[in-house]
This record gives sequence, structure tokens and C-alpha cells, in this order.
Amino acid sequence: MRDESQPAPAAAAPKAAQRRAPKRQVEKSEAMIAALLKATQDLLLEVGYSRLTTTMIAQRAQVSRGAMTHHFRSKEHLITTAIDRHLHEVNEQLFAFANDMDRHVDADATVDYLWAMMSDGLFYLTLEYLPEARHNEDFRLQVVPVVKEFHAGLEAIWDALAKRYNVDPAYGAVLMNLTMCLIRGMIAQTIVRYDKSYFEAMLSEWKSLLKTQLRTAPTPPIGSPQ
Repeated sequence: MRDESQPAPAAAAPKAAQRRAPKRQVEKSEAMIAALLKATQDLLLEVGYSRLTTTMIAQRAQVSRGAMTHHFRSKEHLITTAIDRHLHEVNEQLFAFANDMDRHVDADATVDYLWAMMSDGLFYLTLEYLPEARHNEDFRLQVVPVVKEFHAGLEAIWDALAKRYNVDPAYGAVLMNLTMCLIRGMIAQTIVRYDKSYFEAMLSEWKSLLKTQLRTAPTPPIGSPQ
């Protein structure tokens, strides 16, 4: 008598392949989206918001326009999603830096870290989308939540620094905003003047002033959590 149980494994193989197919499709879709968002970020820096087109993005990502429009309904949708993805990655780095701060991370190291982060394309990217956010309320509402998360990451770093120097956190926040305003202004100036020694001198002077402010800053109110 023929053993009819033998064909079972062969019959099960197509079912296993069917189970793997959706997973492969999801992975392919995720890779396509990642390529589109990376292309959008890169092209925003290279050509700017106003010159950027969805055709350029699709070509850079090596994705068909049909596949792109399946996931993103417009240029605005692509850009806001790319900004959101990019800032989420930056925010993870900010909170990781804050969590890892110990006695060896001082004011100088903090300023150096923030300058490196902001001058590595982050603020140039911001300069591209801020004008659109100013004039386009829907666009602004889409980017505000992740920008707030970015500011929370900055505050986490400065809270840790304030604790190290025993400074009132409210005053630490003022120093943080002064530092970030200086860095933003310097990076904006690099558009028309890139002079490494010029900017290094300003950063060095600010570090000295910042340490003086931290040494003489108000201490936390009595009874406040440390």
C-alpha cells in the first residue's frame, strides 16, 4: 500500500512560501519608503525646498512614480514625513547624550556636541522648511510636534548639565536658549561666509562665558528635586 503521508511535506511547502510572501512585501515596502525619505532629505539640502520635485525624489530613490504616490500623496506629504523621520533620529541621539552624561561631560563638551549636530546639515535643513511652515498652516501643524520633541531633548541635556553645576534649571534653560541662538546664527552666517577660525573663535569665547555664567548662576530653589 502506498504511504499517502509522504506528499504532505511537499504540499506544505507552498503554504510556507505564502506565509513568507507578505513579510517580504512589507520589508520591500519599508525599504522603498526609507529610500524615498532619505532622497527627500538629501535633495532638500542639495537643491532646496522650492526647486525640489517629486520626480527628482523618485529618480534619486530609484522608485517608480506610481510606487511613490502609493505611499505619499504629495510633495508636502513626502517632505513632512522626511522631516519627522529625520528629527526622530536626531531626538534619539539627544536623549541618549543626556542619559549618558556623567562627571566627564562638561559645558565645553556639550557646546561642541550641539555645534557638531546642528552644523552637520540639520540647521540647513531647518532653513529650507521654516519659510513653508510660516506660510502654510497645515505644513506647520505637521512639523510642530516633532520639533517640540527636539526641544525636549535639548532640555534634557541642559537639565543634566544644570544638575552637574548645581544651577537652577530655569536659569539653565536660559543658557540653553542663548547657546542655541548663537549656534543657529553662526550656521546661518556660514551660507555667505565660511571661515573656520572665525567660528571657532566665537565658540571658544562662548564656552568661556558659559562656564563663568554656570559658576555664578543661581542655585536651585530650596526643596526643589535634584
